[in-house]
Amino acid sequence: MSQVTPPSPAARKSGVPITISAVSKIFGEDGDTPFRALKPIDVTITEGEFISVVGASGCGKSTLMLMVAGLLKSSTGQITVNGRPVTEPITDVGIAFQDHLLLEFRTAFENVMLHADIRGLDRNILEHRAKDLFKQLRLEHAMHKYPRQLSGGMRQRVSLIRTLVHEPSVLLMDEPFGALDALTRLQVRMDLEALWLRRRPTVLFITHSVEEAVGLSDRILVMSPSPGEVVDDIRVDLPRPRPIVLGDAPEFASYVDQIHRQFERMGVLHGIALPQSEPHSNHGPA
Repeated sequence: MSQVTPPSPAARKSGVPITISAVSKIFGEDGDTPFRALKPIDVTITEGEFISVVGASGCGKSTLMLMVAGLLKSSTGQITVNGRPVTEPITDVGIAFQDHLLLEFRTAFENVMLHADIRGLDRNILEHRAKDLFKQLRLEHAMHKYPRQLSGGMRQRVSLIRTLVHEPSVLLMDEPFGALDALTRLQVRMDLEALWLRRRPTVLFITHSVEEAVGLSDRILVMSPSPGEVVDDIRVDLPRPRPIVLGDAPEFASYVDQIHRQFERMGVLHGIALPQSEPHSNHGPA
């Protein structure tokens, strides 16, 4: 069972608003065969919201996240973070990917302290925060081990600590649990929710898992197949913190069904057509 400190219901929101206005992306615009990855998208995210984006592979989810981060330029429109247009990589951000991206020659603690070493942040402050996060995630025994000595779930939790240690206002997460087994993924999902509730940064969370999105989110953006566009914006009205097992709750199931129906309408999900049975003859052999 998780030992993460229960959040205060009145936790201060440390996140900032994000506005995505008529943002689209075309790759190879100057070439002979341009590829439209995203149709124009309009989304407003308020400070401290946890937003998940779900959709088929190749629909532009990760492209959208990279444009919000300022790591990829949009073809049209504008993105603002805390009222400022994104024209270059933003700094007040924590980014997590499916691969933990830990450096094998540094211990878990030293990996987390990369922020202090690279960005020149106050090492004493970050050390205190890092030790607190290791304790919150039950990883104190792993602080001085190398990534090769840790399980997949432990490596991903260390990556989560590194993402959070500088207390960013924005978290951008691209399938961060995709490589984990089902039970570990469930536990890390709970850890993420509890840590997010402590400070309420603004989160843009990319996932293929509808159940994971419902378990974590305030809102879920459902995207169409490529070229991607937002076809539904679903507000998830479930109490927090959410229980470890949501599958039996009818409210949870209704959100999952709503998203699955969207995918069926778009042809992302479809049944298997069974072959027609041969008609039975009432006559014996001739």
